[in-house]
Amino acid sequence: MVYVTRRATFSASHRLFNPRLSAEQNELLFDKCANAMGHGHNYVLEVTVAGEPQPETGYVVDLKKLKEVIKREILDKVDHKHLNHDVDFLSGVIPTAEHLAKAFWQILLPKIQGGTLYSIRLHETENNVIEYRGEQ
Repeated sequence: MVYVTRRATFSASHRLFNPRLSAEQNELLFDKCANAMGHGHNYVLEVTVAGEPQPETGYVVDLKKLKEVIKREILDKVDHKHLNHDVDFLSGVIPTAEHLAKAFWQILLPKIQGGTLYSIRLHETENNVIEYRGEQ
């Protein structure tokens, strides 16, 4: 099995806030991330596809096509957006990196041609990385 990863970056803002909790509870839970005006990150997204190289091309997945799918399906919808307000597929979801990774998986899974989606890794900060590999 060969694993091929495409890396992409985007910038977005969000607010971590649970509307079922009070402002005080949200502040205790999410600290400065519950700021009413939100805050931003420069995210790094890694999409990994697994499979065997195709005899005709030697590719597991055509990276140019994978790049286009990631741009069209994810980046064009989240880059320079407020994730709580501007992104339809995150409506009603607390936009944590965990939820983003799961949402990205659901969007990309049927769009990958060649190979099988193996993992979504999302770097929210230099020190905080989330990895999702689908439902087990």
